[in-house]
Amino acid sequence: MSRGLILPEGYSTVIDLMESQRAIKKIKDFFQQELAYGLNLRRVSAPLFVTPESGLNDNLNGVERPVAFTLKGQDERTVEIVQSLAKWKRMALGKYEIEPGKGIYTDMNAIRRDEEADNLHSIYVDQWDWEKSIRQSDRNEEYLKETVITIYNAMKNLGDYVNRIYRDIQTELPNEIFFITTQELEDLYPELTPKQREDKIAEEKRAVFIMKIGGRLKSGEPHDGRAPDYDDWELNGDIVLWNDVLGIAYEISSMGIRVDENSMLKQLKLADAENRSELPFHKAILNQELPYSIGGGIGQSRLCMFFLRKAHIGEVQVSVWPEDMIEECKANNIFLL
Repeated sequence: MSRGLILPEGYSTVIDLMESQRAIKKIKDFFQQELAYGLNLRRVSAPLFVTPESGLNDNLNGVERPVAFTLKGQDERTVEIVQSLAKWKRMALGKYEIEPGKGIYTDMNAIRRDEEADNLHSIYVDQWDWEKSIRQSDRNEEYLKETVITIYNAMKNLGDYVNRIYRDIQTELPNEIFFITTQELEDLYPELTPKQREDKIAEEKRAVFIMKIGGRLKSGEPHDGRAPDYDDWELNGDIVLWNDVLGIAYEISSMGIRVDENSMLKQLKLADAENRSELPFHKAILNQELPYSIGGGIGQSRLCMFFLRKAHIGEVQVSVWPEDMIEECKANNIFLL
């Protein structure tokens, strides 16, 4: 969801372009080690594209168009660039025969052609995608919260590391992350939009996990869109931090316990997408052929942007931006790569 371009008054980057490039590598190296250690994950290779008929591509909110192309020498077969790896990772857990309590992570690179460019959104997406095998008995809110706390502690450790290296960059996070459901948030601020509610709670708590995203609230509207066939809408959420530079709620990770055979059927029906149950991935879930799992994505550029106190994601990644945005940013001391 685009907010439009935000131009912080009096902004200037704390470290220059080349030092920023060195810092980006340090941040990525440090954080992925913290994440892998905390969640007991091993790195694996990931696809850049999949076939549409596999059902493995992420439909996101159901309206985004994947980038597709045909293959020479394979009867002009069509493949799609991934929009995320939410489904592929669970298939990979089964392929690698990962036992409960262990998992995988990978570098995910994607193109989202319909993304509306702003300070946080780019058509180029880079994130750590991770997935962990769990027991059916782990499919509960307590296990979800424990996992969130582990990831948040890795972020806190990263913040301390960056603060030590760059004395002019001091980013403070609270000791604990605050948990709240989307319905509790709507009850607190019924007159606000979902995005305004996130701003309100993030500014107050500074680090929040907003739970139960996808289903309709008492108002009749969902807090935000979620595909019906990977996260369990009762056991998922977003890690949201308060961004001082931009003065907004800042989503850093979307994650959740994945659907089982029962929640998948329920959510496909709610989303009027029951036809997907015939796809290979969906059949494997319904036939209990894949591990139960928890997983998510953590934005690499977003993490770098936040801890380096940058005003635009284009300061830490190379993408394509509207010409008027490039000029407007330059006039306000924001130089896009």
